[in-house]
Amino acid sequence: MTVRLRPHHLLCMLTYVGKGYSPAFVENYEAIAARLSSGEEIELVAGPDDICAPLTADAKAHCHGPSVVERDHEAAVAVARLLGSPLPLGARITPTPALLSRLRKTFATGEIRTACSGCEWSGLCDHVADGGYVGVRVEM
Repeated sequence: MTVRLRPHHLLCMLTYVGKGYSPAFVENYEAIAARLSSGEEIELVAGPDDICAPLTADAKAHCHGPSVVERDHEAAVAVARLLGSPLPLGARITPTPALLSRLRKTFATGEIRTACSGCEWSGLCDHVADGGYVGVRVEM
């Protein structure tokens, strides 16, 4: 199986510590974090993904909004630049300890965080990154 992620969730997964929009959202994300931690392959998708699943029934959920689409674009560009190769929709990425380390290092410096501008979770992510990623759920 693959974990279907929209591009900005490549950044969100780096600092996920068990907090979210609702208990159902957190329960779902915990299962996805376990799959990613086991090295399950990621497929980049457009729009709502496996993480968004508990929110998609609400047509007003932010996962359907244009600001999130822009966030996806910014994240894809930043991560592709870091990796030195394009990240088109449908691309598959295998999470490895080396990849997570590289992403977290550049996330902490702000190098790949252009997509995070205006995100309501940015303060929490700052705290997690500044604290050395203690308590993150996606780890190898």
